[in-house]
Amino acid sequence: MSNSIITNIPPYIGRFAPSPTGDLHFGSLVTALGSYLQAKKKQGKWYVRIDDIDTTREVPGAASRILKTLDHYGLHWDGKIIYQSQRHDIYCDILTQLK
Repeated sequence: MSNSIITNIPPYIGRFAPSPTGDLHFGSLVTALGSYLQAKKKQGKWYVRIDDIDTTREVPGAASRILKTLDHYGLHWDGKIIYQSQRHDIYCDILTQLK
């Protein structure tokens, strides 16, 4: 039996991607907690991505309140917050490459 270490395994990445259509409700908080704990158990990273692309349903200030709620409960994300609405150019570039 070999004692070799497996290499090139990417680090675990967990994420929580709420839509800012209102304040964070209990079910979403439980989902965030599960995702957070899984990432931390695997010594990975936990990211938050705000899915703010449904502008007709978006509630002003909801994204900020969601982030404050996560912070209040000790769910501290790694890295910067990603906002889907700010990634249209990236998606267009990838679609162009795929064509």
